[in-house]
Amino acid sequence: MKLSRRDLLKLGAGAGLTAAVGGLEPIAAQFPGQAMQMKTIPSSGQQLPAIGIGTRNFRSQDAELSVYRETLATFHRLGGRLLDTSPNYGDSEDVVGGILRDLGIRDDLFVATKVDREDREGGIRRMEESFVKLGGDDFDLMQVHNLRGTEVQLETMKAWKDQGRFRHIGVTTSSENQYDAVEDVMRRHDLDFVQVDFALGNRSAGDRLIPFAHDRGMAVLVNLPFGRGRMFEAVGDRPLPEWAADIDAKTWAQVFLKYVMAQPGTVIPIPGTTKPHHAVDNVGSAMGRLPDARLRQEMEELMDTFMA
Repeated sequence: MKLSRRDLLKLGAGAGLTAAVGGLEPIAAQFPGQAMQMKTIPSSGQQLPAIGIGTRNFRSQDAELSVYRETLATFHRLGGRLLDTSPNYGDSEDVVGGILRDLGIRDDLFVATKVDREDREGGIRRMEESFVKLGGDDFDLMQVHNLRGTEVQLETMKAWKDQGRFRHIGVTTSSENQYDAVEDVMRRHDLDFVQVDFALGNRSAGDRLIPFAHDRGMAVLVNLPFGRGRMFEAVGDRPLPEWAADIDAKTWAQVFLKYVMAQPGTVIPIPGTTKPHHAVDNVGSAMGRLPDARLRQEMEELMDTFMA
């Protein structure tokens, strides 16, 4: 029997999280004396909750705008702050910008987007369009999307950061094929962030890029923290291990996200999230304890067994 993430949320302790949509207090009540996990951006000292939200699938053509609106409202209401988008995601910036204006929460969020053009003028136009679509006078983070036009775009981004238009800059990838190039960029440029694909079942970036980012004083955003859904397929309807209670994990999604958050350095997962009950589950992962190095190794061995 294969269970969906919604089914998993309905099981046992997960049901308590679904009731938490109304506010942060019901989630916090499940972890008495424990605050939300926070991460510090090394280059600026700014603190952020240890969980973000990705908006890759926020598309107007999907006719799910009311659901997307409630998802972002729930994420914000429960204490989430970091939102990642891109002009490369169809009309995601338009959809997200409209929701932020409607909810009046733009200034509450740490908004990150990207530039995906090879040439200088094309990159400038793209970034100026992002300001129009997403609103605000500045961005918390501008990133070069999948290393497209890296050197040209970073030149503009550094200048705009000096002007106060960007608070932080970085580069992104979602492919191991680009890891060598990402590492080279990290060596040659003073970046605030790097974004990589990483998950309990996809740990290659943890061997090189994440430790190197820590050494270089760069924060890490993690895309695809659920391994493109393969880890949910691998665990199926298996019950949570007994040790899940030791890290206050109530669902498999929280197990997966806590593993990512627990990596050395400033590592923040940004799972793509389009449903309110997933936002509740994800924010819940930032509450309570995280696995230590010994338990992370046990988690890796278990997942390797499931995915074999």
